[in-house]
Amino acid sequence: MNEKKLIERLKQKDREAFEELYNQYAPKIYFTLKRFVDQGEIEDALQEVFLKIFKGIHNFRGDAKLSTWIYQITINVGKDYIRKKKKNPVENIDLTENYTEGIGIQPEANVNVSNEVLDELEMEKIKNIMEKLSEEDRLLIKLRDIDGLSYDEIAKKLNKPLGSIKSRLHYARKKFQKLLKEENLV
Repeated sequence: MNEKKLIERLKQKDREAFEELYNQYAPKIYFTLKRFVDQGEIEDALQEVFLKIFKGIHNFRGDAKLSTWIYQITINVGKDYIRKKKKNPVENIDLTENYTEGIGIQPEANVNVSNEVLDELEMEKIKNIMEKLSEEDRLLIKLRDIDGLSYDEIAKKLNKPLGSIKSRLHYARKKFQKLLKEENLV
């Protein structure tokens, strides 16, 4: 569907347009939020992003692409979660996670555009790397890591044995990690 028509339908509070938007952007938003938000809070953060989109779509002027505007909202929600976490630190923090340096250190009042652009470029590189994987590897990574399906759900969906799914996903992730290292993204 044409982006301008979709935006008009969203501004008219068309329910089907919001469903289309959700189906198109939820996996991407979920993937982005995983960098900022604890696993147990991702669904809440995802809902918060879509609520902000719903409430703010009438202010969208079209100066940028809709995807850029949605990405900005997602980043801001992610940063809000980081700030909340800093104010209310949890006792059991998982220090094994590999977080990007500098996230959440910027002044709250300003958006550092250069970091936003770098994040966007990084996401483009990741998309390009994903394209280098086989279709099956991309599908497995998408179903597990972006869509959040369990191994059992993937096995049933693809009609494959559970052990095969786990093994194939393991090797798909290894290939993906290797490509990320080659591009200096890890």
